[in-house]
Amino acid sequence: MDAELAVIGLGSIGSMALWQASRLSGSVVGFEAATPAHGRSAVGGDTRLFRMVYLGRPDYYPIIERSRSLWAELEAETGQHIFLPTGGLSIGTANGGFINSLLETTRSTGAEHRVLGREELAERYPQHNLRPDDCAVYDPRAGVLRTDRAVSAAVAAARANGATVLQNTPVESITETEHGVVVTSGDRTWTFERVIVASGGWSRRLMPDRLKAVTETHRIVLTWFIAQDGTQFSPERFPVFSRLYEDRSLYGAPAVDGVTVKASVDGPPAGRARATPDPASVPRELTPEEIERVTETVSEFFPGLTPTIVRSDAFPELFTEDRHPLLGRLDDDSRIYCATGFSGKGFKMATGYGHIAAHEALGKQTVDGLDFMRPDRFGTGGTQGV
Repeated sequence: MDAELAVIGLGSIGSMALWQASRLSGSVVGFEAATPAHGRSAVGGDTRLFRMVYLGRPDYYPIIERSRSLWAELEAETGQHIFLPTGGLSIGTANGGFINSLLETTRSTGAEHRVLGREELAERYPQHNLRPDDCAVYDPRAGVLRTDRAVSAAVAAARANGATVLQNTPVESITETEHGVVVTSGDRTWTFERVIVASGGWSRRLMPDRLKAVTETHRIVLTWFIAQDGTQFSPERFPVFSRLYEDRSLYGAPAVDGVTVKASVDGPPAGRARATPDPASVPRELTPEEIERVTETVSEFFPGLTPTIVRSDAFPELFTEDRHPLLGRLDDDSRIYCATGFSGKGFKMATGYGHIAAHEALGKQTVDGLDFMRPDRFGTGGTQGV
């Protein structure tokens, strides 16, 4: 054996899994096809939203709660400022489906929150152009995560704990044998007791056919706009936000640089809907339709932003058929552990997912209540890599 554990892909989740594994074992190797936090990975785009008020299954909440503590641990361990508290707003129609579903989940999880009526919302956050029937759910524990800084810090912490990091080493195949997992890159091979696959959009080629059939690499578009008055959109005055109205959905973050505000459409024809066969060649330029959709939505929602995209980019992400992650062993007897397919919703919980993956892959802990994430929900068999 070359080591006890290999982590393939050191992006959003893999970097955190490597950091957590390095706390548990002195025999851990991380593989990165380029360099950690490289500009074409799903980590790109500077920031991600962190929210405790979360729309979806309440089962995610313990992971979110644990993740927030682990972000603080990573900051303390590395001296890096990663999490910027801003609060968060979820804006929609009062008594509409979005707000009602959000409140139903939030009451189930017990997450701290406050409902803001239109009058209070307009007074506290005049940056938003509101409709007469708008309201918001305020999340006091929300904020911004600095993505590049987070990944770089996690990899540095893992190295400090004794982990080996192999950069510019793209993994071409993994093959499970009776005694271990053989990892191949070019003309080199390694054998490990266990392997975590955490390579995002690049994970599909390392998966058995049954998981390839239920996953797809999508192109996520991010856009930025200049604030006419940067102080109005500073982290102290402008919380992270998501907003849904009829067929329009927008989310974003304050001007962490004092100038540009992230405001991105979530859904077609921009956002997360466009599939791309090759994660290495995701089209970076926006189409005319995407530009029109984003600009039109931002112009309507934010009169204080200049309605011209000043920066845009696109990144690959692996989506699953049911939009829940692939987190767990391929089957009960497999030495291959999946930590991928987060469907554009993974970064806020990256530390929590990394903690689960490292502990479960190394046999230190099994987390209950995650059957809806386990890869074997899509069937078993065919554990040998390709």
